[in-house]
This record gives sequence, C-alpha cells and structure tokens, in this order.
Amino acid sequence: MNLDDALQTFIAESRELLEEMQSALLSLGAPGVSMACDEAVNAVFRAAHTIKGSAGLFGLDDIVAFTHVAESLLDEVRAGAVPIDEALIALLLACADHLRALVDAVAAGTSTADEVLAGAAVPLLVRLRAYLGDDTAAQTAAVTALGGGTEGHWHLSLRFGTGVLRNGLDPLSFLRYLGRIGRIAAIVTLADTLPPLDALEPECCHLGFEIALLTNADKATIEGVFEFVLDDCALRIVPPRSHVDEFVALIEALPESPARLGEILVQCGSVTARELECALQAQAAGVPQRLGEILVEQSGVAAPVVDAALGKQQQQTRADRASVRVDAAKLDRLVDLVGELIVAAAGAAAHARHSRDAELVEACSVLSGLVEDVRDSALELRMVKIGATFGRFRRVVHDVAHDLGKEIELVVSGEDTELDKTVVEKIADPLTHLVRNAIDHGIEPAAQRAKRGKPARGTLRLNAYHDASSIVIEVGDDGGGLNRERILAKALERGLVEPAHKLSDAEIYALVFEPGFSTADQVTNLSGRGVGMDVVKRNISALRGTVAIDSRPGRGTTITVRLPLTLAIINGFQVGVGRSVFVLPLELVEECIAFSAAPGHDVTSLRGRMLPFVRLRTLFGIDAQPPPARENTVVVRWAGQCFGLVVDTLLGESQTVIKPLSPMFAGVQGISGSGIRGSGEIALILDVPALFERLTQSAAAHPSTSVTENLPC
Repeated sequence: MNLDDALQTFIAESRELLEEMQSALLSLGAPGVSMACDEAVNAVFRAAHTIKGSAGLFGLDDIVAFTHVAESLLDEVRAGAVPIDEALIALLLACADHLRALVDAVAAGTSTADEVLAGAAVPLLVRLRAYLGDDTAAQTAAVTALGGGTEGHWHLSLRFGTGVLRNGLDPLSFLRYLGRIGRIAAIVTLADTLPPLDALEPECCHLGFEIALLTNADKATIEGVFEFVLDDCALRIVPPRSHVDEFVALIEALPESPARLGEILVQCGSVTARELECALQAQAAGVPQRLGEILVEQSGVAAPVVDAALGKQQQQTRADRASVRVDAAKLDRLVDLVGELIVAAAGAAAHARHSRDAELVEACSVLSGLVEDVRDSALELRMVKIGATFGRFRRVVHDVAHDLGKEIELVVSGEDTELDKTVVEKIADPLTHLVRNAIDHGIEPAAQRAKRGKPARGTLRLNAYHDASSIVIEVGDDGGGLNRERILAKALERGLVEPAHKLSDAEIYALVFEPGFSTADQVTNLSGRGVGMDVVKRNISALRGTVAIDSRPGRGTTITVRLPLTLAIINGFQVGVGRSVFVLPLELVEECIAFSAAPGHDVTSLRGRMLPFVRLRTLFGIDAQPPPARENTVVVRWAGQCFGLVVDTLLGESQTVIKPLSPMFAGVQGISGSGIRGSGEIALILDVPALFERLTQSAAAHPSTSVTENLPC
C-alpha cells in the first residue's frame, strides 16, 4: 500500500469517526435519553482511541497528544468517576471540533503544530485536565500510556512479506511507532531468509523480528500499529503472563529452528530457560491446552463468553470486508462512460432500425437492455442516504439553540431516503441556512411560547421522501409562522409588487427569496441582513430543484425542497416541435392526448376537467415551419398538479445523458440541460418546474384557469 494513499484513508476514516463521536455526544444530551448511556460513551471513547492510534502511525504527534488527554477523561467517564452533564458534553464537542481542525490541517498539507491550532488547544487541555483532578493528571496518564505505569510484557513475532517495500511501506516505521505506545525491552532481527548477495533484490524485504514490548496497551492497540501492513506481514502477539505453552506453540508455528527461537525468547525475557524446557517436554508428552484458556485463567472470564466475543469479532471482520471504499472521481468517470455507452447504443439501435435487419434489431434490443441495467447499477453506486446529511444538523441545532437560549428538539425522519451523492454535497449548505433560519426566526422563545399555550421546547422537523423522479426534503417548525402582512408591506416598500396587484399566500411567502429581503428589526449573528434565502433558492435552482413555503400563523412553517434524484442520466420522453427535439423526464409524463382547444384560449378539456397548457412553439418562438394539422398534448404532473405541453410530434421514450448548458444559455427559461440523441443531434431537456411556475404566474392573471383548481393529480 502506498503511504500517501494510507494517509488519505486515515483522513477519510478520521472524519467519519468524528461524525460518529459528535452524534454519540449529542445523543447523550437529547431529551428522554439517560445521561449514563454506556453505549454512547463507549462509542465516543472508541472513536477517540482509533484516531489516536492511527495518527501515531503517521507521526502526527499533536493529534496523538491531544486525543490522549481527551481519551483519559473519557476513560474516567466510562468508569463512572466523572458524571456527564451539559458542560462536559459541550467540552467534548469542542474537542471533536479541534480534532477535525487538526485532521483538516493534515488534509491540506499544513502543520498540525500551527500557532493558531496550538493556541486553540491550550484552553481545551486546561478544561480537560480540570476534570481529571489536577494539572498533572493528564501528564501522568500520558506517561502511563507510554509505558510508565503498570506495564505488561508482550511478545511480538513479526515477519514482513517480501513485497512490503514495493508497496511503499517502511518496516522500521512500524517498529518506531511501537516506542510511542510502550518501551521495546529487547529486539532480535532475523535474517534467515536473506538470499545470497548475487540473488538479493534491493526492493524485497527478507527480515523478521522478535520483539519484547513493555506496555499497558491492549492487544487491539498493538495490532492497530500494524493495521496498514497486516496484508503484507505475519504478526503473532503473545499477551503478558501467558502460559508458556503459548510460546511453545509460537515456536512450532515459525519457520526458524526451534532451538534458535527458544534462545531468542529467553534472550527477550519472555520466558526463562527452565520454563521453556519444561513446556517443551510437556508438549512432547502430548499435554494439550484449550483455545482461550489463557484469557479464562487470567481474567476469570467464562469460556463461553470468550468464545462469543471471538465469534462476534470474526463476524465484524467479515462485515468490514464486505464493503470497499472507492474514490468518488472513479464513480464519476464510470457514470460518464455509461452515458457515452447509452448514446452509442442508441445510435446503433437507430441504424439497426433503418437497415431493417431483424437479427441486428434483436441484437441491439438485447444490448439496450443490458446498457439500461449497467446504467441503473452505476447510478446506484452514486446513491447515498440522506441520513448522514441530516445527522450534521443535530450539532447545528444544539449550538444555535444554545446561543439563542432556546430549547429545541430535532425530529428526523426519512433518513434512509437515497439520492445522488452530488446532490447531497450541494444541498448541505442551503439546508443548513434553512435550519438556522427556522431556529432564529421560526421558533419563539420559551416565554413567548408559554403565553401562546405551547410547550417550552420547540420542535424542528427534517423529513425526506421520494416522489416520482424527485426527492422531497421538508424543513418544518412549530413556531409562530410567517407574518403575511409584514412581508407584503416590506415588498410594497421596496417596490417588489404593485399596490393594486393581488397575490396569493404562496406568492407572498415566496418574496422572502428576493435578494436582500428581510423583515428583521435587528441584525444578529445569524440573520437580519437579507442575505441567504436568495442564495438558498439560487443553489436549489442550480440543481434543477424548486423550493416552496407553507406557513400557518401561530402553528409553524414548512419549507419544501424538491430535487432530482440524480444529475447524470434520466429516462426521457422525446417530443418534437418543428425541427427541434425536447426531452421530458419520463416519470413526470402522465399521458398523451390529441390537442383540441378553442382559438385564443390556454386551457383544454380532459375528461370534463379544465387542463391548462403551454405551447412550446410559442414559448420558444419556433416559427421555421407551420404547425401540423394535428398537434398533441403531453399531460405532465408536477408537485401534485397537472398541466399540458402542446407539441407537434411524439418521438417516444429514450435514455438521456444530461449535459449542462454553457454559460451563454444559462439564462434560457424552461430549459435545464441538453442531451445527445443516437443520431448525434442535440435535444434540449425541458425544465418542468420552471414551466409550471410560468403557467402559475399566467393563471394568477386569469383566475378562471387556475392550475390548483382545475386538475389536481
């Protein structure tokens, strides 16, 4: 394994562990959860312990030193010596933030000993040591961890594989790190497998080591030192105070001569010469020793418990190996290649149809089915659960509510809802702003809630679910709701609306997304400057999504965000207008009917109900050819409502690879992207949300054609 790749793995895993640590800490302070939650405390301890051990492997002493002090405090918490309260949780959250900053510094290639980072660590260390009893407690704990306390004599038998150097790993670096968790009392280098000089390859490792290590660390910590080289070495660890038969079994398992290995064990001080001789004689006499006996004898643990623990550890190891960490860039490249494959397959199918060769058409049909399966599998690889994104907001709610002096409970649902990783990455910031805005503006202070007959603790809801080809994310609160009259007055003051123009509630609430719009009387650290909500809408629109507000005075506000599941490939329905070809997401198409409407009207009849429609020919100014005698209406569903798109021809279904428009065409209304047809021609992808919004605005001027009243879906 390349050491740089290993470092990147450490960075990624450390960030995941810090997220787990933060989630566990926040769960300790959640309402209705016992403050003595052993499982959560153990989770925090394991995360800190793992980060410390891995950081030491790369010589990241600042991370090791800081984490060790925090780990010492967590050990006291686990033992029940330090009670858990809000102050302790806040301190440990701050420690997690500092560790994240240290890991980010490693990722950026800067020193973790930076003056700013070092200065930030000092007050945290002072507070940690105060919990440990006195100023020297943390240092004492550190000395103990380095072998200065109650040490055990561990024996390590280490044989590196011949390819370890080619994989970019330095065997001596692992031995040096052993000195960080203990003291190497003795070490013997074995060169028995070293070939003759004329056959020696400089890139091959032929050395082995027998090591006596004095440390109070456990076996998992010692084994963790060699985590990145376990596949390139043979490691055997014999615990302190082990039965001498364990050393005999070690001698029999190693390739060197038993007599020489016996001398090495005696030289390391792991066993005495007399103990070894007696054990060898007992072994020759056939006296067996049951697996796990050492643990049972030393710890007084029942054998079934040991067997169950070993079995669980083996199951966990198998589960860990069931998943593979893949670079996101490789997934993106795979999806790009699948997109090109779709275009090529569509072109081959078109040529097959024109050739009228039945066998070729059949072969292309089979190919198209396989390409579709590959497409679905590739997109599934990019799908991630939104629960990880929702999990970040527990900390946001905790910190912001604390700063504002409010009691707020976060209720999360739909965490298992999946969407494209690209969408997840880009939606985090807009959602963060919506959550902070709901806490600051939406949920009232406890005294005000009490006057309104509400519980003192406010509720913030995050929910996600699938709807056709979209994911819907709801951010709701049980606060006071939006002040309709105040928003309208502010809009009139700024000239955003005409005094005589009548607006619906949804249109008035949508005004908060205007740049610079704010109704706050005071500017705070969180809001009041009119910056943010317009950015939220712009970022969501850039993802081909929409955002809407539903608010009820005194009962709360819900902001609904609709986003496409993926930004890469869609199942499309192609339509033609003149020589132009447009693509609609297939999941939004309800049905196709023959167009019939009275001249000068923008509604038609569908089974006795009025259906508003948009003429694509008129919308995009396509006048190169006159319309055909028989036009068609594609009935489209969006946000629970139906409307029609009038087109010339229906071209059928197709898989469409979405290509972004160049900045020159970014301002074109009603178009969200482009795709390449099998013939090589360009097809424009229709922006259904934008078309629906345009129709809604038109309907507001003609109430008789209201979308919301004519044909709900």
